[in-house]
Amino acid sequence: MKLTTKILIGLIAGIIVGLILGGTPDFATTYIAPFGTLFFNLIRMIIVPLVFSSLIVGAASTGDVKKLGRIGGKTVAFYLITTAIAVTIGLILGNVFQPGAGLTIPIDAAVEPGQTPPLSQTLINIVPSNPLNALVTGSMLQIIVFALFLGVGVTLVGEKGKPFLNFFDSLAEVMYKITAFIMTLAPYGVFALITPVVALNGPAVLMPLLKVIVAVYLGVILHSLIVYSSLVKIFGKMNPIKFFKGISPAATVAFSTASSAGTLPVTIKSAKDNLGVPNGIASFVLPLGATINMDGTALYQGVCALFVAQVYGLDLSMAQQLTIVLTATLASIGTAGVPGAGFIMLTMVLTSVGLPIEGAALIAGIDRILDMARTAVNVVGDAAVAVSVSATENELEVPEEVKPV
Repeated sequence: MKLTTKILIGLIAGIIVGLILGGTPDFATTYIAPFGTLFFNLIRMIIVPLVFSSLIVGAASTGDVKKLGRIGGKTVAFYLITTAIAVTIGLILGNVFQPGAGLTIPIDAAVEPGQTPPLSQTLINIVPSNPLNALVTGSMLQIIVFALFLGVGVTLVGEKGKPFLNFFDSLAEVMYKITAFIMTLAPYGVFALITPVVALNGPAVLMPLLKVIVAVYLGVILHSLIVYSSLVKIFGKMNPIKFFKGISPAATVAFSTASSAGTLPVTIKSAKDNLGVPNGIASFVLPLGATINMDGTALYQGVCALFVAQVYGLDLSMAQQLTIVLTATLASIGTAGVPGAGFIMLTMVLTSVGLPIEGAALIAGIDRILDMARTAVNVVGDAAVAVSVSATENELEVPEEVKPV
């Protein structure tokens, strides 16, 4: 049985057991959740060494600073365009579904506005003043920049840089092996992660906000089928079915963990082994995507902003809805790829169009359910851009069959 199938079985089993344990969620959170946390920590353990080593090797293997700049420009352009389309889809669905119309839910707690750094500060913070601190704290953008400089430096040094490069090449290979081992535990990890979520968020919690959940889930499905299928078909000349099959292990782990950054090792492995993305591009485009590409999160902003406006009986003008598109697109650059980051981003989007911050409290109860869907589409989007960039560089080598991960 392929690992992808095993992960899917783990996901379905977790949902069923979670529903059974709905009456006693304490059992799920006390005895099952720790195993999920352990699996998640195993993945997080290898993120920094994996990205750092593979990116140095990838940058050095290009041997061309201009090529790196070209790849970077394409990547950021793809990410920003797809994010803008995603939030637009969210707004369209919010207008069509009217999820907040006729709904009045008491707000139990006030919500503080989220603090997302301005774009200028994000750009300044890209270059680390202390690269070792960036490695320790896992600041992905800073790690990417430092690794790129090291990779380019190794290329410019020439022969004397080979021992340095060989060390990181060896470290990268070791990290790939560890990733493969951790992935054998994925079915159990996914089961342990999803069970407490379902047990805590049973049907009673979900039903009043069902329209929001349906709108967000429909939105991420439409975005994937329309935007990502078009990207891989037009630029990558790849069958979209093969693409979705190849990235499914990463999408399933992302759905369970609700963390783009946490899923990164699996995303890199799936993109390389199943989609034919070369190491140099995968190790640059995918870590960058886990940091700045938040298509699913942006789509969620659009739906939820309209939901809050409708609950409060407020009409958003076209200018205000365009402000949401712009704010959500730019805010995605400064939003960390960790669970709950999209909720912080939502409070900032609400502020930008003058909606009550307290409205975010309406979403808090179902945020984890929404977080899983938006994270899965974030990860699929990263892979779609990696495939597209690889193809435009004539470096995509699509395997005949999708390999078992």
